[in-house]
Amino acid sequence: MGYRVVDTDDVEPIPDRPCELRRIGVEGGLEQFALNRFRAEPGEQVPLKYHYHTEQEEAFYVLSGTLFVETPDETFEVSADELFVADPESPHRAHNPDDATEAVDILAIGAPAVSGDAEAYDSDER
Repeated sequence: MGYRVVDTDDVEPIPDRPCELRRIGVEGGLEQFALNRFRAEPGEQVPLKYHYHTEQEEAFYVLSGTLFVETPDETFEVSADELFVADPESPHRAHNPDDATEAVDILAIGAPAVSGDAEAYDSDER
């Protein structure tokens, strides 16, 4: 049997990201899925780029604030206690717009826990 408790505030943010990212699943020893905590201030983007995943399902659960997720067809507004899900091969860009009045806090879940499956998506090629 194995159990762990992770104080997410003790997990160091990843440097050189467009917003605060804490890889809490890594600290918890998770192997089957990725679990990250993001905090995006107004004007900050969550991922490094507009992208899609080749294998991974990705979900954003909004803890507080409102997350905006741009897709090729529309922009979704995801409020606190709501979940946004992107299937593999589904381009998206999550962000907190410049005119937002508060930060957005998010739990991001990705499965399977793969590395390197994010591909850049050029929104001009629609």
